[in-house]
Amino acid sequence: MNSLRVCNVIRSSLSKSDILVRGFATSNVVNENHKCKVLVVGGGAGGCSVAAKLSNKLGEGKVIILEPADKHYYQPMFTLIGGGIKTLNDSYRPMAKVLPALAKWLKDSAVKFEPENNAVYTANGDKIEYDFLLVAVGLQLNYDKIPGLVEALSIPKGKVCSNYSPKYVDRTFEALKAFKSGNAIFTYPNSPVKCPGAPQKILYIAEHYLRNSKKRQNANVTYNSSLPVIFGVKHYADQLWKIVEKRNINVNLRTNLIEVLPEKNQAVFQNLDKPEEKFTTDYEFLHVTPPMSAPDALSACKDLVTDTGFVNVDKDTLQHLNYSNVFAIGDCSASPNSKTAASVAAQSKVVYKNMIAVMNGVRPGQVFDGYASCPLVTGYNTCILAEFDYSLTPLETFPIDQSKERISMFYMKKDIMPPLYWHLLLNGLWNGPGFARKLMHFKL
Repeated sequence: MNSLRVCNVIRSSLSKSDILVRGFATSNVVNENHKCKVLVVGGGAGGCSVAAKLSNKLGEGKVIILEPADKHYYQPMFTLIGGGIKTLNDSYRPMAKVLPALAKWLKDSAVKFEPENNAVYTANGDKIEYDFLLVAVGLQLNYDKIPGLVEALSIPKGKVCSNYSPKYVDRTFEALKAFKSGNAIFTYPNSPVKCPGAPQKILYIAEHYLRNSKKRQNANVTYNSSLPVIFGVKHYADQLWKIVEKRNINVNLRTNLIEVLPEKNQAVFQNLDKPEEKFTTDYEFLHVTPPMSAPDALSACKDLVTDTGFVNVDKDTLQHLNYSNVFAIGDCSASPNSKTAASVAAQSKVVYKNMIAVMNGVRPGQVFDGYASCPLVTGYNTCILAEFDYSLTPLETFPIDQSKERISMFYMKKDIMPPLYWHLLLNGLWNGPGFARKLMHFKL
């Protein structure tokens, strides 16, 4: 190894189904060398939207997008797929069709970040040198962190399911249809997650399904969450408590899934306030939200990340605190907002304008207010549209009380948000509802 300080990642296993790794790059062997004005690592919502803005501004060939996947999934739809409302085919487009045409796509993954030398190494052994870097790699699903879970998810037509991966999402509705009686359990892990409301959405949809299919009287529905609250924003949490009480849903806070025993159809939970206290319960249906983290290759680069493995950015400008030519967007950022697609939309304008400012030698002036939106689907035709900022203060777009369950918000989630995502956000044309909010709350 040469004298360069290298942030390298060494993996003991290639078994994780949600991480695509084709090999290991080293600084001694480089198959191909690429250079670009801007390198965007990750072709998800954040990477795609900002790459579209930047490539339109800078011109063809100035932006490289490093992304290994063939398909781009609209992940907010996974909850609806799990409830039988949408299908997996509805949720994706070919990656080649959503990435901006003016950008260059390298179909590969990052395994080593070298920010002090403005370089990233890929799994295939390529080196990419950049002037500016946007990290948009999202979150990593760690199903293997819960003993027995991967085994349980591999059982055909099994009782354990999870909406979070396209590999497993179809299992949820299959398990719901097969359920006859017993314990139906839903979990929230002791880790950051994509959309903190999503573990509850499938809870409410599933409970509604059980009522519609005349199975509810034979079901004991339980939500075991590692959090100390049912939802982080009190304005919406108060309404959610009313819903679970009305529907006779058991809620256990500070309760974390630590093991699945698929041969016995049992799950082991831990009391996070009293870690010595553990209990085992039978299940006939178990929906698991897996532990999540920043991807291994990113968290291995200590110069880029915080102690928790997320990109160490200023929460207002989303610029790295130590490397002025590095920015982050979306779930991999250490900014303390909820990790939702709506946050990405609001961040995209801030990141784009601040990157252009730095390119022009100007201090970044755009500020992200922490906006997040979580359409809390509460059944097959109702939804609470939660919107809030860094301070967990409601930041509602419509001039109504959005803490109420509404049919209109359900159909906005189901029918309006997907085309908005595909046609506007990914093309760099949607920056969130801030402008609409100002119009709807305009006062003379």
